[in-house]
Amino acid sequence: MAEKAKWYVVHTYSGYENKVKVNLEKAIENKGQADLIQDLQVPMEEITEEKNGKQKVIQKKIFPGYVLVKMIMSDESWYTVRNTRGVTGFVGPGSKPVPLSDDEVKAMGIKDTLVALDIKIGESIRIISGPLQGFTAAITEINSEKRKIKGLVNMFGRDIPAELEYNQIEKLD
Repeated sequence: MAEKAKWYVVHTYSGYENKVKVNLEKAIENKGQADLIQDLQVPMEEITEEKNGKQKVIQKKIFPGYVLVKMIMSDESWYTVRNTRGVTGFVGPGSKPVPLSDDEVKAMGIKDTLVALDIKIGESIRIISGPLQGFTAAITEINSEKRKIKGLVNMFGRDIPAELEYNQIEKLD
């Protein structure tokens, strides 16, 4: 019987949430643990601020200092997360991380990002996070198992190949 992944809360140094997410994504890829550690989220909310009489919409972290990790708890996955730079520990008593209950997950507004993206090879997508944020890419390959796409990003007048995760992209309308 396959064990079901659960959501855990990881405490990070304040301001390091996105860095921890990126470092953890790299560690998961390097160690081939995508089956163990399945999703990482830094929940954000849009807030409208007024500065100098102008309305500006900004993204604000809902839980500063925390990253949500959906994983199957094992010695390997625990070690990977625990030893990621910027992580100070799991939330829970002592050395035993406690998974969030389904009700807590719902209350926190965590949506499983295992939504199938309605995209096809040849279509263009918008990159919504990461170093290529704001660019568009033409899809050349889709790996739904790893939840990644490969695409060509037009930069400096030429097409640059890029590998992106589903949570870094959105379909162009």
